[in-house]
Formats: sequence, C-alpha cells, structure tokens
Amino acid sequence: MMIKKGFKVKILTGKDKNKEGEIIEIDRKNYRAKIKGINIVKKHVKTTKEKKGGIVSKENFVHISNLKSIEKNKKEQVKN
Repeated sequence: MMIKKGFKVKILTGKDKNKEGEIIEIDRKNYRAKIKGINIVKKHVKTTKEKKGGIVSKENFVHISNLKSIEKNKKEQVKN
C-alpha cells in the first residue's frame, strides 16, 4: 500500500479504532504516520522566552500497518 501526505485513512487497531483522518506527516524510516485528530497525547512543555509552557495536546505517530487507505484509486475514477 502506498500512502502519501493528504490521503484519508482508517485506523484498524488501538484506542482510535474505526476512526478516520487525514495523514499530516509520514516517517518512512520507521514506517509511521501522523493522522489529524488521531492518537492525541499530552505533552508537558517547558516555558521559554518565545513560548508559554504547560500541557499541550498533539498528535503522535501510528504504525503504518495499523492503517487502511480509504482513498479511491485515481485510475478507477478516470474509468467511471
């Protein structure tokens, strides 16, 4: 399965099972992808001069084997 940034995917396992989202980042070296609104974790951020610290919620990576593409194949769209 070839997935790219912007593709719609469905989560097959874990706490976000059966949810759908869009890929926002891919780590091909470790076979992981970040999906918008999926696998939200709390991260403690230290205060700096530029940024205010605190607890920030953000997406974390999910292994590609736990994803299923729901993007329609471009070739199929052209035929129909």
